[in-house]
Amino acid sequence: MSAIASKRFDFHIATGLIGWLLACFAAASMGALFMPGEWYAALKKPSWNPPGWIFGPVWSALYTMMAVAAWLVWKRGGFAAQCRPLTVFLMQLTLNAVWTPLFFGLHWTGAAFVEIVLLWMAIAATIAVFRPVSRAAAWLLVPYLAWASFAAVLNFSLWRLNS
Repeated sequence: MSAIASKRFDFHIATGLIGWLLACFAAASMGALFMPGEWYAALKKPSWNPPGWIFGPVWSALYTMMAVAAWLVWKRGGFAAQCRPLTVFLMQLTLNAVWTPLFFGLHWTGAAFVEIVLLWMAIAATIAVFRPVSRAAAWLLVPYLAWASFAAVLNFSLWRLNS
């Protein structure tokens, strides 16, 4: 491969990663649009509810890992070759973005719980379709699935405590 072709390839790969980071952090931006605020502060919470400061760093790390996972799959031929796994990924990313306005915007804790269960299933499906393409990509999503599991239990608890 010539030096020029190699540089074009490197640029293409780098811009792909930037694109996946932008997509994932666009979903994350819902958190800035729908902040917890006074409503959340006034909710009855379980004793094991984590402190508010923990959510930002955890979600930042998870969105970064999600982007890298999607990029690793995308690198194996782009959308043309990886249409199914990347479509499943984008579906779960959309579900991820929808939860925040349901919970923090509309205060629909029950609907948000149903939605987060669907999100959990979509994350598990994404791991399953990523695994044959890139084991590393699948493993990068495991902490996200674990956090979504915790978030679902917390969502359920908040819903039941505040019905």
